[in-house]
Amino acid sequence: MERKTTLKELAKILNVSISTVSKALNDSSEINPDTKARVKEVALANNYVPNELAQSLKGKKTKTLGVIIPEVLSQFFAKSLHGIETMASSLGYKIIICISNESVQKETESLNILVNTNVDGIIMSLARETQATESYDHFKKVFDYGIPIVLFDRVSDTLVCDKITVNDREITHKAAMELHNSGCKNIIYLSTIYDTSVDKQRQIGYTSAMKELRSKPEILHIKDYTYFEENLLKVLKKSNVDGIVAADELSAISAMKTALNHGYRIPEDLSVIGFTNGVLGENFIPSLTTVEQYAEEQGRTAVELIIGRIQKTIAAEPVHRIIKTSILHRNSTRQSLALQK
Repeated sequence: MERKTTLKELAKILNVSISTVSKALNDSSEINPDTKARVKEVALANNYVPNELAQSLKGKKTKTLGVIIPEVLSQFFAKSLHGIETMASSLGYKIIICISNESVQKETESLNILVNTNVDGIIMSLARETQATESYDHFKKVFDYGIPIVLFDRVSDTLVCDKITVNDREITHKAAMELHNSGCKNIIYLSTIYDTSVDKQRQIGYTSAMKELRSKPEILHIKDYTYFEENLLKVLKKSNVDGIVAADELSAISAMKTALNHGYRIPEDLSVIGFTNGVLGENFIPSLTTVEQYAEEQGRTAVELIIGRIQKTIAAEPVHRIIKTSILHRNSTRQSLALQK
């Protein structure tokens, strides 16, 4: 019996994606007539016969969404995952959760699992290693199979898909200005979420505020928690720091703990603003003034967007939704104390 040519082999012969071949053979309006004619000609010449079972399976919706997050211990990702699950469940969808552990390899494995499971769509936040190395080849298979992706929080302009972010630049600029207006003179930017898109956006916001204030920006990335206290104290003393914009909740709480252990008063000697309205910041003493990122709303919005894409009820062009954040004032900043009087 003569062997049948596969869709993948046709795509290789034509030097186009599998998705293009499939759409051309199915007379999709997205493909121009010349391309359709060429694809059908090559398919006929190479004895291509559609797999009816595969066609029927591809056309069938599983009502399942894949979700990939970089880590599960983060309050932000825990909250966003809760928003995704509750919204998906309310709309009759199940979710499959994968953790990339900040690894390109794990992220690749997760995408392969979800594609092979025949999910209808994928919601994800990129791994740190993916963003640091700008490695995106592992997304090709997902796009070739026509599976829609919605990125949230950590996104990339390289990937043409729907995205959800917050106004990171604007809110970080505002946070730095609030510290200055409360009397802080030497404000630094502190982060442990280095090599991520959100960190870069927050750095830009902080730097723009320093430029506006004609102050020299000082950015401290701590990559190894073993040396967190040592590295932070060195900067606090050298620069007489009295204000910190922390890019994440853990670095903000760690900074306050370190400062308190070494005789600093918060907020009198050192004011701190962090990100993520989590239980750590709310229950620490003093409580953390923080940027409310509306993590659950990001999760719910991601589900609405991916289902709209699956059901083809939104515009063909990729959508980028930016959620406005706000600063939740508590006791770690002098301005917040003034507001409470």
